[in-house]
Amino acid sequence: MEGVKWILKKHGFFAALLWIFVIISGIALEKRGFEKDTEEMPGAPVVEEHIKESDTELSLWLLPQTENCLFTEAEKEELKDTALTAAAQVREVYKDIEFTGKPSYGSNIKEFTKEQRRKAVALLGRAGYVSVTEDVNMENYEKVEDFYTAYMEKRDAMVTIFNVNRDGLIGAVTFIYRNNELQTYYVGIGWQKDTSMPYGVIKETLVSDIAEIKLTGKGYFIYAYKDLTAHSSLRQYWRIKPLSDQCRELTAKYVYGLSYVNYNVLVTNWDRNNVEDILMPCMFEDIYWIHTGENLKTENRRIPADTYEKIMTTYFPVSVEQLRERCGYDEGSGSYAHEMIFASPYPPFGEVVDYTENPDGTITLIVDGVWADYNSDLAFTNKIVVQPFEDGTFRYLSNSIESKELKAPRGNK
Repeated sequence: MEGVKWILKKHGFFAALLWIFVIISGIALEKRGFEKDTEEMPGAPVVEEHIKESDTELSLWLLPQTENCLFTEAEKEELKDTALTAAAQVREVYKDIEFTGKPSYGSNIKEFTKEQRRKAVALLGRAGYVSVTEDVNMENYEKVEDFYTAYMEKRDAMVTIFNVNRDGLIGAVTFIYRNNELQTYYVGIGWQKDTSMPYGVIKETLVSDIAEIKLTGKGYFIYAYKDLTAHSSLRQYWRIKPLSDQCRELTAKYVYGLSYVNYNVLVTNWDRNNVEDILMPCMFEDIYWIHTGENLKTENRRIPADTYEKIMTTYFPVSVEQLRERCGYDEGSGSYAHEMIFASPYPPFGEVVDYTENPDGTITLIVDGVWADYNSDLAFTNKIVVQPFEDGTFRYLSNSIESKELKAPRGNK
């Protein structure tokens, strides 16, 4: 459920639906691939080609494929060999993996940690490959910049990005620009284990038409498929230029989890003098998750007042009286109504790009709104002041927002 929460925060409800669907099939969203069952001989690489039209309607719904391939057969074979060679570079990361033993279209790896993903990316980068995973700086990103430069100059070019997914699968996504057209060739690498060391196997391949690509000023590589997968985001993206570890940590602690579209915390200029303007019942669900790391569970859709008030008065400069007036307090039951969030599609998300540690112990965060679905990595900028506490909690003290490339969402009234 943590993955669902992350997708909801960053990409919206419809993308979350797709994510759930993809996890069931074991394939990350960027892969746009689907595993076909085959018999495999231990110790030998296995190539599993993408499914035919005669397979399931489900596959057709998920996986639009192009009929006119820009890649030659020789290039596709070479890219498969490259993917397997790259997988051999990270075998040591997978040496202690355990498989669930259950039928799965995914990696079937019991647990694949963030540290393992980081190590795999580093090893791939050390071997000269462009590699990335969630919340980690891309290795050898300059090759993506070179590809984009060639594209802008109308020169044929190709680049491969190795994406290490949460479940341990590796997706090799090759972008090609040829004859004034764009495509991707995807090679999905899964894992099998023999008596000594796991080895990579090709699980699926897929060719897809790309409608457009853009490399933003801050370094987001944003691309859109011509044929959108049902319920998917308008565009996919990677941050290719590095972001400092400190900015990533501050983002994770203070910004990750807040919404630009469901309530007014990030889209209203406020401080303790007008904090009532942001108080809305639906915001508690997200603040509870920031506080506990867990999704909110209620009985009869009610939240005990002591829980609600303790958390909200910790994270905002508000009084119990203000909460009871604005957030649906029921005196008879001593509780607040649970107002669920139904996220809008294609929301922006914030990332800390700079910060100042103030003399009074507060921190001023400079947060850029990234709205990849609208080709922007600087849609607007927030200045958020937070007050850390010794127990690890903190308080949002104020927010101001300035439109840059796009207008800020309106939030809710």
